[in-house]
Amino acid sequence: MTQENVLLTRPLPGLFFRYVTPAMAAMVLDGIQGIVDGIFIGNYVGADAMAAVNIANPYYQIIIGSSMVICTGTMSAAGRALGAGKEQKAKDIYHSALLVLAVISLLLMSAGLLCSRPIAVLLGASPALLEDSSSYIRTLGLFVPAISFKILFGFSGRLIGRPQLYLAGTVTTISANMILDYAAVGVLGLGTAGAAGATGLAYLAGLTVVIRPLLLKETVLNVRGGRFRPREMLYAAFNGSSEGVTYAAAALTVFLLNRSFMAAAGERGVAAFTIISYVGNFVTLLMFGMSDGISPILSNNYGAGKWDRIRKTLRAALIFNFLLGGVLFAVFWLWGRSLISLFLDSGSDGEVIAMAAAGARIYGLCFLANGFNIVQSGYYTALGDAVRSIVIAAGRGIVFVALGLALFPGIFGLNGVWFSLPFGEFATAAVCWGMYGRKRRRPR
Repeated sequence: MTQENVLLTRPLPGLFFRYVTPAMAAMVLDGIQGIVDGIFIGNYVGADAMAAVNIANPYYQIIIGSSMVICTGTMSAAGRALGAGKEQKAKDIYHSALLVLAVISLLLMSAGLLCSRPIAVLLGASPALLEDSSSYIRTLGLFVPAISFKILFGFSGRLIGRPQLYLAGTVTTISANMILDYAAVGVLGLGTAGAAGATGLAYLAGLTVVIRPLLLKETVLNVRGGRFRPREMLYAAFNGSSEGVTYAAAALTVFLLNRSFMAAAGERGVAAFTIISYVGNFVTLLMFGMSDGISPILSNNYGAGKWDRIRKTLRAALIFNFLLGGVLFAVFWLWGRSLISLFLDSGSDGEVIAMAAAGARIYGLCFLANGFNIVQSGYYTALGDAVRSIVIAAGRGIVFVALGLALFPGIFGLNGVWFSLPFGEFATAAVCWGMYGRKRRRPR
């Protein structure tokens, strides 16, 4: 109740600082982790290895996405139960989430270990990339439970009075990943398998940090108490489904684009897209951090009917994300080639750098619209409108990108593949604007 009163009464600038800063910091570190992997693989192994890892990326996105469905829904359902004084119900929901997530992670781990080559082929790996892609998937599969439970236990900190827990776990993960990447890829020369192993072990290190308070019996939510409640778990999963669609859409987008770039420019085209996506994902994660940070402010004030505070919070988040996107758009236009050169050796990979630099200017248009879409999706999730949130996630990640890929490459060639991404964002933004206009009415 104390937290709810603070969210309803404290001046909004203070709330922004308190809730947005840790969320964005954790997202920044997540983004750095992906960029560090790319730098090590690109410089020590080469462009083809980067392309192979990007081909395998949808498998990683499915791990994250399935975990987020359970985690987001569970945090919402358990949080409401705790707020209503129903501690045992909260424990039951949390216990159910632990069991369901364990089953999901074991299934995904088995798929990665036993079917890595068929998965790589399904994701579009060419014969030249197949071995590296399947090796990455197989090695990462060993660590699926560590990845999934690091996310769940980290998010749980927000409900047990430890809002910095996820950030602490992420700091541990990125630090371990940098050290292990250097050792596995740079020193030992283990290639993509070494990069996947470094990522998995880094998540395991992060898990050891975030799990500690959840092992204590006195913690309101812990790994010991509770009963399995199928109905509560189904509701929680549906409530978190918009997050799952976001990650599933990201995985499908990478899959569609990889196939399109492979068809238009071969392995070099996939490598160029991989470099741009590393940088773009870094800023996109910052935008998602903003969305996550304002979520409790929006949801509490929605319940209290304080629409003026909701509009001010939403407006501030939209302005911030637009400015952030504008900065990256300018960077891609002015210094894109220099930025891309950080990932590859200009002497041996000049063709890929030139291709990526040309594509960056088109791809950069995405950032003038995707911040708006990300905040709007989070806005509807916070207000309990999962359907609208799913529409936005599917629009920007599946529907409009697929439509763009069907239309533009045949007309503009490789540039058409690049253009399908900003087309997807701007088309989704138009849909968002129409939905928001209808949602602005006050609840009855």
